Amino acid sequence: MDKARVRIYTDYKSPYAFVANKRLFELEDAHGVELEWLPYTLRIPEFMGTVEERTPHFWRKVRYSYMDARRHANAQGLTMKGPRRIYDAFYSSAGMLFAQRHGLFRAYHDTVFRRFWSHDLEIDELSDISGVIASVGGSAEAFEAYVHGPARAEHDRIIDEAEALGVFGVPTMVFNGELFWGGDRIDMLIERIRDPQSIATALGSRHRTEAKR
Repeated sequence: MDKARVRIYTDYKSPYAFVANKRLFELEDAHGVELEWLPYTLRIPEFMGTVEERTPHFWRKVRYSYMDARRHANAQGLTMKGPRRIYDAFYSSAGMLFAQRHGLFRAYHDTVFRRFWSHDLEIDELSDISGVIASVGGSAEAFEAYVHGPARAEHDRIIDEAEALGVFGVPTMVFNGELFWGGDRIDMLIERIRDPQSIATALGSRHRTEAKR
């Protein structure tokens, strides 16, 4: 019997994706699901505006968010140092796709998260990500060839497909076409894994309407 599949969209520069990582992997053993990890590279200036455009209200929210994420990190014994700038995480996302194809995903994934949030890795530097690929047993040269070849088109296709599903942030989990955004929705996801029919109660008339389409 095939395992139920949960698709997870993540971005290495997201503090909330980082602190949700451990619980998401636990779903495999605890609930017998298969996890499909995909990048959703946040384009921060696009939806948050430039630094100069941001209001005092926005910065209060940013400060709170990092404080809150740090609480979750500390509870798990994780190091979380605030980002030093706005990052384009394309290289790290391409690294995720490359690592998956070469059987290196978990080692790569955990290394990038841990080192980035410890200020030991620049995820927007190709040489840094190539170094991670090499450190987990991959070929830096093959990775860089991938980056300069099909990586961008594959990455952008994944982003387009995610947004067609309704994805807008990370971590987002998709189960049977239903989206769950944020680590605080993992318990709701678990409920749905245990009882897929509970979606009818959760979404009510909206679910019945969409099911007819």
